[in-house]
Amino acid sequence: MGYFLSYTDRIRTKGNENLAKSVTKTAEDIVPQYISKFSFKEHVVSLLVGDVQSGKTSHMFGLICAAADEGFNIFVLLTTDNIILQQQTLTRAKQDLCDFCICDENDFLPFLSNNMRKPVVVVLKKNSRILKQWKNNFSSTHFCAGNPLFIVDDEADAASLNTLVNKNKRSTINKVLEEIKNTTSSSIYMQVTGTPQAILLQSVQSGWKPYFVYYFDPGNGYLGGKFFFSDDISPYIIFTDNDEADGLLVDDEFPENGLKTALIMHLISAAHIFLSGGTVCNFLIHPSMETKQHSKFAEKIGDYLNEMLIAADEPDTLDAIYNVYLSLKETKADIYEFDKMADFIFEKLRNDEINILVLNSKSSFGENNRYESGINIIVGGNSLGRGITFPQLQTIYYCRLAKNPQADTMWQHARMFGYDRDAGLMRVFMPPLLYKLFLDINTTNNSIIAQIKKNSGNDIKICYPNRLKPTRKNVLDSKTVSVFSGGVNYFPFYPTNNDVSVIDNMLRTFSENVHSVSLKFIKTILAEISSEKDDWNKEAFMGFIKTILASNPSAQGKLIVRRERDISRGTGTLLSPNDRQLGDKYPNDVVLTLYKVTGTKGWNGEKLWIPNIKLPSDVVYYSG
Repeated sequence: MGYFLSYTDRIRTKGNENLAKSVTKTAEDIVPQYISKFSFKEHVVSLLVGDVQSGKTSHMFGLICAAADEGFNIFVLLTTDNIILQQQTLTRAKQDLCDFCICDENDFLPFLSNNMRKPVVVVLKKNSRILKQWKNNFSSTHFCAGNPLFIVDDEADAASLNTLVNKNKRSTINKVLEEIKNTTSSSIYMQVTGTPQAILLQSVQSGWKPYFVYYFDPGNGYLGGKFFFSDDISPYIIFTDNDEADGLLVDDEFPENGLKTALIMHLISAAHIFLSGGTVCNFLIHPSMETKQHSKFAEKIGDYLNEMLIAADEPDTLDAIYNVYLSLKETKADIYEFDKMADFIFEKLRNDEINILVLNSKSSFGENNRYESGINIIVGGNSLGRGITFPQLQTIYYCRLAKNPQADTMWQHARMFGYDRDAGLMRVFMPPLLYKLFLDINTTNNSIIAQIKKNSGNDIKICYPNRLKPTRKNVLDSKTVSVFSGGVNYFPFYPTNNDVSVIDNMLRTFSENVHSVSLKFIKTILAEISSEKDDWNKEAFMGFIKTILASNPSAQGKLIVRRERDISRGTGTLLSPNDRQLGDKYPNDVVLTLYKVTGTKGWNGEKLWIPNIKLPSDVVYYSG
């Protein structure tokens, strides 16, 4: 039996038939087209995209097994630069890939002694010292030079990209990863992430733009962006009024803003889960990045718990718990009886069995991973991002708004996503502005996924509101990433028409009014117009229109047609004040204004159509 079938059989033996089917579909879609046809003489970069906490590791392992069946023998599995995460990945690899030789960072001798008898997987942190050491290890072996490397880079957008691209230099990690690839005659470098924005905006010249992109759908029971951030406000979202406070404690005055309610919800959820036979329930509080704030939040939670215990027999305490119980019952009809829940909660309070954990740069989650069991309240900042999975996370309290929010960083902090959540008990507390940011990110994520599914990741366009950046600036090449602002009219100084008569015929039925037309029609018109210079990126505009169409195939735009315009070449935007004002009346639409000039004033006597395109306002459009 091959490595892949053995791996999926082990998944099925554990009772997860749906996961086995999902991993099989990923392999069936990727292997025949890309891995089986690998030339063994080139270096190929690819990208595997899955939703945050949706099971990417299982799909990574499945593709490793499938590649081993295709003749690949040397695999490098990269994790973020964190000892605990690297060890977690190593342990899981040893459990799930038992047919392979699994090597830790210090296992060069086992790597050598294996001598290609079994496929080998080396699990490494993205740490410059470790990577340089293994680059030398690969270079020194006689069997690496002639055998392809298969590199799997988990969270590839986090540390692998060149952070010095705009200084014409190479960052250390990026440089060493390139050198590792080049220790062999050929390689497949598979980037893996749930936030692909930075990777999709890489230039071809960088060598890190993926040759193909694949997205796998999450399995049954997954709670993700669709569950929490659809167009209708979810009953699982509770708004706080932290927009101005930014989660900070000012002069030791604590902003209430629903924190006590969130705590009570956590206790009720934990009571239901434990009375149902569960062993863990987690509550996550995500305040300011400042570590001193984390301690204050933890102290305040401790105060709340003590107050509840002291006032356990007072009617107001039971009423507060009962009111929250009723709100949870609206989405969890089969919730346990209130009296049993209350008895459970006060018993845990009396026995001091509710844990408060602070996880940040001063107290890492590796030192406090008691959240794997018990009733836990976790307070932290940026440490709560990539790679950390909190089991049975039912309640989340956000109270920070980044001053310069980045979509990929924010989405990685969406720790509420996952499989082992009880949907009826889920509650996320957050400020309205933060909710809107998550809503905008989810909308763009859906657009990116739709584009990947349609064209395997070629020419993906990304759009965000003005206040939101796709990723950090230092990994995007300013010379190759085009940025367009919505609400601005873009036109070519040196327009050309493929065939004026063809455009004439396409527009013959349009009078000089504003017309609602399909964006597909606007795209067809743009295909007939170009520019002699690089002053107008037709492909980018058509790409943005495709992005809109990917999520709404019947999307409409506005078309304004003007004929016999006696306009001189090189005069402003070529739009009259009236036409500019007319287009501005439709801030939420793509507006294409077409002028047909007489050609008598600087156009070499040629009549031709000149486009002016305006994308929806308050949005920034990115094209790699």
